[in-house]
Amino acid sequence: MKRSCQKLLIYLLIFTSVISKINAQNNDTIMADESKKDSLSGIHTSKLNYKSLILPTAFIAYGVAGLTTDKLKQLNFSTRTEINEHQPAPMNLDNYTQYVPAVMVYGLNTIGIKGKHNLRDRTIIYASSQLISAAFTMPLKYLVKEERPDQSNTLFFPSGHSATAFSSAQFMFREYKDTNFWLSLSGYPFAIFTGVYRMLNDKHWLGDVVAGAGFGILSTELAYWLFPRIDTILRGKNKAKPLSSSTMVMPFYQNKIIGIGLVKNF
Repeated sequence: MKRSCQKLLIYLLIFTSVISKINAQNNDTIMADESKKDSLSGIHTSKLNYKSLILPTAFIAYGVAGLTTDKLKQLNFSTRTEINEHQPAPMNLDNYTQYVPAVMVYGLNTIGIKGKHNLRDRTIIYASSQLISAAFTMPLKYLVKEERPDQSNTLFFPSGHSATAFSSAQFMFREYKDTNFWLSLSGYPFAIFTGVYRMLNDKHWLGDVVAGAGFGILSTELAYWLFPRIDTILRGKNKAKPLSSSTMVMPFYQNKIIGIGLVKNF
């Protein structure tokens, strides 16, 4: 058990450092591309930074390949065998840690450590990311229909817990990367913990967890890209603006009566 925990800790540190490096390289590009303001319309626009899609695409591709590639299937089995050899005690913490990064964002804002968006805007973004994540993962579970490691059902691919966890961690990263980069990375250990414990609890293979992480990160990136459009719809910015106030005096003749009329437009 001790040896297994040491290995998991090493994987956690390596994975976190990889994510940190990739996000650091893309940070300047994301800042330049995001939330540009149209000087004519006054509406914020956002461009999807394709560099930010490299990591989630690679994760998803790995997970999909793991469904058919013999070597990756063997890695799934060997990872499970290594875990089962030490017989770790099952825990249900992964049901809660998947939401910890999002809770941290709201908690930090409450104590005065402000993120990028206000309460309304970040709630719309986070809700959108979860809807997008569910739109990816739920249909795939029923389409793939592969059995879980514990044989409880056939809804194992991809890992929904991992998708939620990594979408939450990416949400925290996007909210704080511009003001406190290292703080913005603090949600990833909870996401990785969630994914690891999905395997420890015999609910998912390694490939399912990696694919779930990819879908989670992708969902949050898409949510930030769509937010300006959703915000425009919710605020009704496309509605016609009311006419400006004006006054007009004009003579009139009606029923053999001559007079002067006053028209006031508010």
